[in-house]
Amino acid sequence: MTTTRSAVPTVTDATFAAEVLAGELPVLVEFTAAWCPPCRMIAPVLEEIAVEEAHRLRIVQLDVDTNPATQAAYGVMSMPTLLLFRGGEPVKVMVGARPKRRLLQELADEV
Repeated sequence: MTTTRSAVPTVTDATFAAEVLAGELPVLVEFTAAWCPPCRMIAPVLEEIAVEEAHRLRIVQLDVDTNPATQAAYGVMSMPTLLLFRGGEPVKVMVGARPKRRLLQELADEV
């Protein structure tokens, strides 16, 4: 089952290139899974940031259980993994849940 949060749309293996790699804004991809408790912990944080930073950052989620090709392509082994793309290239990797303030600090130099 794919969960869709209002401000954090879901991308798939099929839509990844168009939604993430071709994006004009930097795109933060949350590699997630329904069985992952830390993913559920970070979900409200990503929702808030997606709304507050929509003018300069896009946030999407990708379910690794239903989209193994993208997960494998980027070597994602742990959930949640947050991968920031700019200009179609991954520029930053963060693994694990974190508080909103820390996540914003980590993204500050890249966005």
